[in-house]
Amino acid sequence: MFLHLCSISANLFFCCEKMATKQNAKVAENNDQVEIRVPLLEKAKVAFEDDFVVKYRSGKNKGHQWILYLTTFVTVCGSFAFGSCIGFSSPIQSAITEDLNLTIAQFSLFGSILNFGAMIGAITSGRMADFTGRKGAMRVASSFCTAGWLAIYFAEGPLPLNFGRLATGFGMGVYSYVIPVFIAEIAPKHLRGALTTTSQLMIICGISFSFIVGTVITWRTLALTGIIPCAVLLLGLLIIPESPRWLAKYGDHGKFLMALQRLRGKEADISDEAAEIEDYIRKLEKLPQSKLMDLFQRRYLRSIIIGVGLMFTQQLGGINGVCFYVRDVFESAGFPSDTGTIIYACLQVAVTALGALVIDRAGRKPLLLVSASGLVVGCILTGLSFYLKTYEIALNVIPALAVSGILVYIGSFSIGMGAVPWVIMSEIFPLDIKGSAGSLATLANWSTSWAVSYTFNFLISWSSYGTYIIYGTINAISILFIILVVPETKGKTLEEIQTAINAS
Repeated sequence: MFLHLCSISANLFFCCEKMATKQNAKVAENNDQVEIRVPLLEKAKVAFEDDFVVKYRSGKNKGHQWILYLTTFVTVCGSFAFGSCIGFSSPIQSAITEDLNLTIAQFSLFGSILNFGAMIGAITSGRMADFTGRKGAMRVASSFCTAGWLAIYFAEGPLPLNFGRLATGFGMGVYSYVIPVFIAEIAPKHLRGALTTTSQLMIICGISFSFIVGTVITWRTLALTGIIPCAVLLLGLLIIPESPRWLAKYGDHGKFLMALQRLRGKEADISDEAAEIEDYIRKLEKLPQSKLMDLFQRRYLRSIIIGVGLMFTQQLGGINGVCFYVRDVFESAGFPSDTGTIIYACLQVAVTALGALVIDRAGRKPLLLVSASGLVVGCILTGLSFYLKTYEIALNVIPALAVSGILVYIGSFSIGMGAVPWVIMSEIFPLDIKGSAGSLATLANWSTSWAVSYTFNFLISWSSYGTYIIYGTINAISILFIILVVPETKGKTLEEIQTAINAS
């Protein structure tokens, strides 16, 4: 009996051992499969679309972002072309008037028609950027600018001259919307403010380039130099990626992933960012197709008020009046206009560059508040100088007071109100209304710009110091608007900004 029990136990032991061995072998096999599958699932997901391969790698985001910087550089060539258009008419006024026998009225039309072209470009820019893509809109703008510069170069009378100016204005209107929007859509949240601000920096560089170079070359040659940044942009668009967010909404999944991976670097992990963008796009697709009147629905109202309101406060503070007639202001104050203009141009470039460096550290709202406060101080100083001149009080301090006021005004505008409204405009509108809302904000900017430019001389002839009192009052009101209405968008993704605005 005992031997029989021992035999049964031995058989059970060998059976259990055999089963355990098989189970362990199976577990080991499964573990090997898991080790093989985990990297495939988590570290090397591959999406095939139109022969493109996009790899997802786990780990820290250590991708090299040189494509991002190259894309930004190519894009802001359009901003430089924008600035060249603005600055073109100032240094060549006497030369082009004598060469083509233009009357004052004809040259005034040549200068002001730029704004009307920009308004047309602003109206069409949003829909164009949505339909053809951000790169497509920039191609159209560059083509119009190039055609415009060629028409100006070959002009022998006012008609082709005005046609060329209208065409370059149209290109400017498109650039002013699509460039900041494109940069905001391609940039990571910690670089978005700085990279978007480079657009304003390049506009200032383009204006300064025209001011300085226009004094040493002929007006026709200066027109040809305007083609150079347009050509660089057109060639660069052949190699840079499209906006990933636009591709996610209007393109296809594979190209969206490929564009995002290129911008973040091939070693970067884009899975979280891609998932956030796609989740946001899915939510948008559930909403009805937006129309122009939908901009004034309650869910969009705060975004519209912020975007359009900032454009109004930027222009109604008097910047275009001061900018276009800065030489006259210096001459009226008894300060050498050439010296003042050079100081003015250099200050704009330096302070705008400083703003680009600090915007992602200091934030959008603090820069706006500092900028608007400085504009008030600049208006007070300049208005006081003209008041003293009108009533012939302390005449020896008037030039220093006027120049200080203008430089404080220009420096303050450059640090915040010049660039930050465009940065915020590119951030706050949801993708489903971004085209229409962006066009509306850009149109508000250009129409107000024209109104300020047109009325400046009438206001100055009415009361020189009263003009700056009006501008100072508007800038003081803009401080309240910024405090009460404008949100801080620093350090947030575009999708997080939309969520915060909708929640409020």
